[in-house]
Amino acid sequence: MGRVTVNSMLTVVSSKPVRPGLTHKLSGLDHAMGLHSIHIIFYYQNNPAPSFDLDPFRASLAEVLSTYPTVTGRLTRGEDRNWVVNCNDAGIRVLRATVGTTLDEWLRSADGDEERDLTVWEDMPQDPRIWSPFRIQVNEFEGGGIAIGLSCTHLHADPTCATLLLKSWSESHRREAITHPPFFHPSALAGRPVPNTETKSADYYAAKSKAKPPSLKMVTTTFKFSDSSIKRCLEEIHESCPDATPFDLLAALFWRALAPMKSPAADNKHSLSVCIDFRKLMHAPIPYGYFGNALHFSLLSLDREEIENGRLGTVTGLVRRHVSSIDEEECRSVIDWLESRKGEAGEYGAPFRMYGPELTCVSMEHMVIPRGCEAVFMDAKPVHIACHVGNVEGEGLIMVLPSPEEGLARTVMVTLPGEQMAKLCKDQAILRLEPTVGNQQ
Repeated sequence: MGRVTVNSMLTVVSSKPVRPGLTHKLSGLDHAMGLHSIHIIFYYQNNPAPSFDLDPFRASLAEVLSTYPTVTGRLTRGEDRNWVVNCNDAGIRVLRATVGTTLDEWLRSADGDEERDLTVWEDMPQDPRIWSPFRIQVNEFEGGGIAIGLSCTHLHADPTCATLLLKSWSESHRREAITHPPFFHPSALAGRPVPNTETKSADYYAAKSKAKPPSLKMVTTTFKFSDSSIKRCLEEIHESCPDATPFDLLAALFWRALAPMKSPAADNKHSLSVCIDFRKLMHAPIPYGYFGNALHFSLLSLDREEIENGRLGTVTGLVRRHVSSIDEEECRSVIDWLESRKGEAGEYGAPFRMYGPELTCVSMEHMVIPRGCEAVFMDAKPVHIACHVGNVEGEGLIMVLPSPEEGLARTVMVTLPGEQMAKLCKDQAILRLEPTVGNQQ
């Protein structure tokens, strides 16, 4: 029997009625992400009250949901058979659970599978018209402290806007203005009159849509790197890559460690799928509060010798050069390609696994960390952040997240086949940075 017990579930609707008949069409990028789900958890320490009082937070959640009609709506099919959100304010599910251990002990001992118990999820049914695509779970630990978990379909949102939903809730509860109000209709995510599908990115998505990655048992481990260790390592590689970011460094570090465990392709190359948020890449930037999917996946391939025997600074520089080369045209071409897959009736092509088949590294360095409420938590900053993606297959997933320590500190969540994870946790190049390594399954 698990340590997490769900005690109750209720539905929270918005405090203001939604305009009758309001609907929202999901984009081509949204449809492409349809096989995945998102599970984000923020851990808060030192709740001084004997029991967490949900009622005040429930009221502020209802208030903020008034600005998020797609969150409280339900999925239905439009005339063209594409997904449409019927903004009928059917509400979101809020679960309340208790954890049979202390927060400190949980953070020391919980593996990736058990952590998912903090975001209990129900896959989309055949008929989703009464199914809630968003769930919030409030988990209370013995001796104080809570974890707030948000689960949703990747069809609706990417990790950026899912996190901003929680941030908006915390701002609403503190009676502050919402820093990044939701925005739903960016013209940049529509197909162009003169499409361009002759790009590396469009070719990569076309290949990805046909891939059949193996289904393997995966485990997840967390690596926490301090500000001082990342700063020291960036200084060591400064001559090779003076403009490296923590993401560039960590992507190179983990790729170099994992490449010898992976079989190279027929051309003797190793490949890394690099995922970034493109809201700020556009000539007319998409508002940070855009609620939907704005992720771009691109492929970086290096010769086997180059990645397995190359110096860390060299590989970091190649990652930096690749990330810097991603521009608006590459992102727009993917949207054009997704539009080109529509059938005669206008129906989007079937979704496919975006995380894989290659090892995938996701940059979430831009993630805004929502604060708790000082009236409830002595320390309003979360003590830990976790982000899981559902239905990951292929070679594995690396997610680089900001750390509550702030500065250059980063949290890296790695999902791999079990035997590879055991080897990764012993990699000397990684251990040299003295990360705190979480337990694996």
